[in-house]
Amino acid sequence: MMRSRFVFGCALAVAGAGMLAALPAPAQAPLPIFDAHLHYSHDAWENLPPPAAIDVLRKGGIRRALLSSSNDEGQQRLYALAPEIIVPSLRPYRTRGDVGTWVNDSSVIGYLEERLKKYRYAAVGEFHLYGADADLPVPRRMVELAKQHGLIMHAHSDVIAVERLFKQWPEARILWAHSGFARADEVRDMLRKHKNLWCDLAFRGDHHSGGKATDEWRAVFIEFPDRFTVGTDTFTPERWLYVGEHANTARAWLSSLPRDVAEKIAYRNAEALLGGFNMAKFGAH
Repeated sequence: MMRSRFVFGCALAVAGAGMLAALPAPAQAPLPIFDAHLHYSHDAWENLPPPAAIDVLRKGGIRRALLSSSNDEGQQRLYALAPEIIVPSLRPYRTRGDVGTWVNDSSVIGYLEERLKKYRYAAVGEFHLYGADADLPVPRRMVELAKQHGLIMHAHSDVIAVERLFKQWPEARILWAHSGFARADEVRDMLRKHKNLWCDLAFRGDHHSGGKATDEWRAVFIEFPDRFTVGTDTFTPERWLYVGEHANTARAWLSSLPRDVAEKIAYRNAEALLGGFNMAKFGAH
């Protein structure tokens, strides 16, 4: 156990040193990053204890982070250490195995209700929900709870599920995880249709090439500068090794956009969407 913890820690140190060595001296202060897609689930806790996870965020220049975990205890541990960084989001998962079963598991509702009574959150999710499953009783009750508590929904969903979520709650604010893995033109069409839809760019690289935003995506970013966020998606423990590297990659391609657009996507949009919550209220009550 101690050896695995040592090896993981060394890997983090080596990865961080390699990033610093590879980067040229910046012409101006690095862009702050609001990472709007992080997880700290049960299989990360042992090899990356909470103080080490917070240290990764700080060293990577992560200003704030929308973070969830399976189960919820992971994010509560991080929030207790750094409430100025962690913005809590409640997943409907107790373990990773819930990802594929939660939509038909009525016990999920009791879990969500219990956590919402004990803690406060900015969002619910990231949850995986596709097609007509959005109208099943468990997801519908989750939407009701999100509405009751004024939560943003962080949806890893296809277009059909997003449309059904908006039909259930037209005033919902949805952060579309991975921008639905949709093409730039499809994302543009959804943003034109839904004024309360935001898109995270986590775990996809088609929006940039050679350190620059691609022409297709650049046009969408310029049309909707207020509707995108960046994120790493630490869906496995090993992904924590790349939080700083991902932040630097984001800074590189964002620098190809007008500065005001770059700042919005890097952190201002997420701050406007998530940072306006009274963070002093988060935690046990």
